[in-house]
Amino acid sequence: MILLKNAEQISLMREAGRITGEALELGGEAVREGVTTKHLDDIIHDYIVKCGATPSFLGYSGFPGSACISVNDQIIHGIPSKDKVLREGDIVKIDVGACKKGFHGDAARTIAVGKISDEAKQLIEATRTSFFRAVDVIRAAYEAGGECRIGDIGHAVESYVNKFGYSVVRKYVGHGVGHNLHESPDVPNYGTPGRGPRVISGMTIAIEPMVNIGSGDVRELDDGWTVITVDHSLSAHYENSVALTPDGVEILTLVK
Repeated sequence: MILLKNAEQISLMREAGRITGEALELGGEAVREGVTTKHLDDIIHDYIVKCGATPSFLGYSGFPGSACISVNDQIIHGIPSKDKVLREGDIVKIDVGACKKGFHGDAARTIAVGKISDEAKQLIEATRTSFFRAVDVIRAAYEAGGECRIGDIGHAVESYVNKFGYSVVRKYVGHGVGHNLHESPDVPNYGTPGRGPRVISGMTIAIEPMVNIGSGDVRELDDGWTVITVDHSLSAHYENSVALTPDGVEILTLVK
């Protein structure tokens, strides 16, 4: 069941989204060669708690960190570690959630460690742009008084990144977000235009392109969390929590 939010609930989600975005921004600013992923996690945890919120991921189904921090061929759900030291040329995916007054924000970014390859730069930018292509599809439907469906969102992401020869991850998808970190509907990064649930006012969803340079095939490591590309190709991730309101589309976790 899709849980629609009223104006008061979306206002609460703005606060959770702001904290999420700011914590993610702080973590990203600390990315540099020689830093451990645990250090980034500590920065994110401390900021969320300072804001009177709770890290959404900490303890979620037993996850041991406040952020998922995944490096290079790791796609999502990387466990922060004192033993994982960032190196020049790495790309780091930081995924953050914060819960305040019963509502969650969820957002992710891919960040360069120092100088990275042109190939990695293009992957990061294409993944980011694919998110905004999806948002543009929703906005265009709103402004035209037309209809947007979940399949339109996924098609916008996949059709854009396919132009670069990239693959989207199909095993893991975006989702509704709100009272719970993960709610209906699923929001895949692939789809058929005009198919799937209608995107309507009151919906709050996390749109999160996960894009691989190589194959879209993935596997989970023995730690029970970290997901990597089967061919060990680079992967990028970009996510925001998005609210559909009577006034249009609002990105709740984007720091201005």
